[in-house]
Amino acid sequence: MKTKRIALTGLLVALAMILSYVESLLPAFSAVPGMKLGLTNLVVLTALIGLGWREALLINFVRIVLVGFTFGNTFSMLYALAGGAASFLVMLLLWKSGHFGPVGMSAAGGVAHNAGQILVAVFVLETGKVMYYLPVLCVSGVAAGAVIGILGGEVAVRLQKAGIFAEDT
Repeated sequence: MKTKRIALTGLLVALAMILSYVESLLPAFSAVPGMKLGLTNLVVLTALIGLGWREALLINFVRIVLVGFTFGNTFSMLYALAGGAASFLVMLLLWKSGHFGPVGMSAAGGVAHNAGQILVAVFVLETGKVMYYLPVLCVSGVAAGAVIGILGGEVAVRLQKAGIFAEDT
C-alpha cells in the first residue's frame, strides 16, 4: 500500500471507531430492541466503493476488534464479528456483481448483519427461539441500511470528486 492509502485507511478506522462510540450514546429505539442505525457501515461502504475490498475489510475487522477491546466484551465482539463478516461478504458480492448500487448493497448488508448476529445468538443462547426476532430485524436492517447506503454513496462521490479516492491513492 502506498503511504497515502495507509494513512487514509487509518483515518477511516478512527472515524469508524468514533461513529461506533457515537452510536452507543444514541438512545435505543424502543420499538425494535437491539436496532442500530449502523453508522460504522457508512465508513465500510464508502471504503469499499472508493478504496476497494481489501481496505474496506481491513477497516471493518480492525474497527470491530478495537471497539470490542475498548468498549465491549468477548460476546459483543463475537456478535460484531459475525454481523460484520456477513454484512461485508454480502455487500462485496453485490458490489462485484455490478448490478447493485450503494443503497441496495447497504440494505442487503444490514439484513445480513442482523442474520449473522441472530445465528450467533442461537448458538450462544442454545435456543432457536431467537430466530422469531429475525423478521423484525430484517425490516429494520433494510430501512437503516437504505439510509446508510444513500449517505455512503453520496460521501463516496464527494470524496472521489475531491480527489481523496483518486486512482493513485
